[in-house]
Amino acid sequence: MSMKLSFELSDRDLRFFRNALRQSREAVRDADESEIIDAVRHLLDEIRANEPLPDFVATRIPELESLMQMLADDEWQLPSADRERLLATFVYFADPEDILPDDIPVIGYLDDVIMIELVSLELKHVREAYSDFCDYRDDFDKQSSKSIDAAIRRDRLDKRRQRLHQRMHRRSSHEKKNRLW
Repeated sequence: MSMKLSFELSDRDLRFFRNALRQSREAVRDADESEIIDAVRHLLDEIRANEPLPDFVATRIPELESLMQMLADDEWQLPSADRERLLATFVYFADPEDILPDDIPVIGYLDDVIMIELVSLELKHVREAYSDFCDYRDDFDKQSSKSIDAAIRRDRLDKRRQRLHQRMHRRSSHEKKNRLW
């Protein structure tokens, strides 16, 4: 038997979580991106070692891994504002003493899951553009011969990335504008 719990986060609640994200990033402003990603990977290994996980945590791990992949993809060149948002999320996630300490059975990762969901929603257009970029890159690599010049490949990927970056910014701006009205 499963049970569904549902709750709504108000604008005030969301501001609280966004502020926690900003504080977590400020706390480690000088930390190297690779150190942050390594800390999250280490934590994910620990979490998996303690399986079975609550489903509300287990279903978010692939999303977290996808966000980490997007950040680490040098060909994608994630814009700096989005990089900062992701790094703040990762720092928060890796902090065992966040709003709900992670060692509290069952609910210790609830706040972390909320943060992942919050950032995933805010980066919806970025994630869609990245997915399209990965599909384009995979198709390009499959269709082109192994002997294609690296400069041509880089140029084609750069053009596609630039168009997708423009699209994601246009869609995000449009969405923000509509929210204001």
